[in-house]
Amino acid sequence: MTDPLDKATSKAPAMLGEGCLSRYDPDALEPEDGTDFPGAAELWEQLQEADELPGALGRGA
Repeated sequence: MTDPLDKATSKAPAMLGEGCLSRYDPDALEPEDGTDFPGAAELWEQLQEADELPGALGRGA
């Protein structure tokens, strides 16, 4: 990468499918793509618990 303007560009990861079924190829994703979310499992459990509480604000209310 000798051109300094190349640093300012980005490209999407490889895609699978077409149209409304298109999605990023999970095998092509790398940490540089920002796919690492170590707290995902904990957040998911918190959201599920909040949905189960009576009177809780959320999707299930």
